[in-house]
Amino acid sequence: MGEPPVLSLDPRLARALSHPLRVRLLAVLNERVASPVEVSKLLDEPLQNVAYHARALLELGRIELVATVPRRGALEHYYRAVMRPFFGERDWARLPKSARQAVSDVVLQMVWDDTATALENGAFDNRVDRHLSRTVLAVDDEGWEKLTALLAETLAAAIDIQEESAARLAAGGEPLDAEVVLMNFTAAASG
Repeated sequence: MGEPPVLSLDPRLARALSHPLRVRLLAVLNERVASPVEVSKLLDEPLQNVAYHARALLELGRIELVATVPRRGALEHYYRAVMRPFFGERDWARLPKSARQAVSDVVLQMVWDDTATALENGAFDNRVDRHLSRTVLAVDDEGWEKLTALLAETLAAAIDIQEESAARLAAGGEPLDAEVVLMNFTAAASG
């Protein structure tokens, strides 16, 4: 089973990820190829801000230019992410707390937005074989480490399933966007 691709941590990347718009831009470009014009509309952000942050991610080697298309006398640049934004435990610990918070905030907002949209349009409960659960567990440090390792293994297996699906989709299979959310975090103490 493959390991999740891991971003190598360098100080410039840590600085880049401490800005929420760059985190959101990287997330979009992991899902599809897009131009700053498209991303600015999608994220409801000013084009100049998105273009600025796209250039920063390009300079960091986290996205790449894949196409240019002439549009009204200018060139529209299309980018894609070059690797999935996944941090190993050691790299995550080395990120400044502000960068970890920014990444967490953006990812949780995306999860909430996607969930709310799926609930509103009825897609969330379209399939009877979907999974939803919430379980609070009492564990010690060793149990926490085992849970964290299990979730990393589950993510790696999910990525393997996506890669296997790519061949079937290329042969004409019907695409289905499956959103997988994995979390473990320490819950606030009840009182």
